Amino acid sequence: MHGFRGYLELVRPANVATALADVLAGYAVAGLSDNRALGWLLLSTACLYGGGVVLNDVFDREIDRTERPERPIPSGRASVGIAAALGLGLLVDGILAAWFATPAAAAIAASIAAAVLLYDAWGKRQGLVGPVNMGMCRGLNLLLGVAAAPEVLEGAWPLALLPLVYITAVTAVSRGEVHGGRRGIAAFALISLSLVIVALLGVALSPDRAAWAGVAFTAVLAWRVLPAFWGAYRTPEPGPIRHAIRIGVLSLVLLDAVIGATFGGALYSLTILATGLVAAALARLFAVT
Repeated sequence: MHGFRGYLELVRPANVATALADVLAGYAVAGLSDNRALGWLLLSTACLYGGGVVLNDVFDREIDRTERPERPIPSGRASVGIAAALGLGLLVDGILAAWFATPAAAAIAASIAAAVLLYDAWGKRQGLVGPVNMGMCRGLNLLLGVAAAPEVLEGAWPLALLPLVYITAVTAVSRGEVHGGRRGIAAFALISLSLVIVALLGVALSPDRAAWAGVAFTAVLAWRVLPAFWGAYRTPEPGPIRHAIRIGVLSLVLLDAVIGATFGGALYSLTILATGLVAAALARLFAVT
């Protein structure tokens, strides 16, 4: 019998909490219009993210035997067959849950599932394609929340570029968390993250919004991620890189909080921040990489 905790580790609960923040931010862009749809969308993103990271470990099991033997599959705490069934089942459940929200959400959820499978099976080993592929998953996840009001999608899709660029940068650096990375990649990440921060300020300070809570959250985001990724640039070794990745993943909720504050108000953004507190608490119990 394999322990339940091994499979729970595969799902990476802390990361799943950050996925909820994406949908909550998108729901603010949708105008906070359909509470019934929101519940299904939160369930959908939790399943999609969980399924994706489980399958990531299934595909990486041979590499992990050498590089991360403590992970559940190589350590024998989780069965490959059960993990594969769990991952695929969660992806299917994610699409079904989105269908109960809106048909548009189901189409986006199916796109996320396809992008997840592409990344896990092929994309992660294809140079810059891999990080962009991962960033696409998070950009679509934001749009999954927007799909609560499908008519808003056409005008809101450019916002998905923010998490896309952010996660592309974080994922690019993460490739050095075992053997060390390159300063050129870290420099690319620093520039990309800086551009995202500038764009977030533009969103928060748009004339029809002027969301000062969003400005404050943007400042906190800059304070958290830029020093960490500067450290990875100065010393591109596994320790500083892992620290930067952990900070980058957990701080994505601040990006979502800026969007939530801009479109849903300061009080609503506190709901998004609460997912960050949950993620931080879970990160003490479960690995985020």
